[in-house]
Amino acid sequence: MIFGMVLLGVFLLATPVSADKGVQHVVGIVIAIDQKHIEVKTPNRTVPVSVKLTKHVQFKNKNNPAVTNPPDVGDRVIIEATKDNKMLVATIVYYSTFRQVPSATQ
Repeated sequence: MIFGMVLLGVFLLATPVSADKGVQHVVGIVIAIDQKHIEVKTPNRTVPVSVKLTKHVQFKNKNNPAVTNPPDVGDRVIIEATKDNKMLVATIVYYSTFRQVPSATQ
């Protein structure tokens, strides 16, 4: 029993406290995008959030995981980013294409 408690203590001490330390999330709708940056309108800010895009950024489409293309204007995004010299730099951009469902009255 004591050996089990010691082993558990060693395991807990060896486990990193937070692997995501320094990671920030930007959630909202894409209002502009090009090869170097993406601008996102968030629900709680009046000014859009600008996030730098690099060649290392990963794009993950929720509707089609095989697609690695960047999102389009109007898509909903969750961006994982790190801060570099007062600028947010994207590491992963998760997105979902917003498609309006046609109403039954048309």
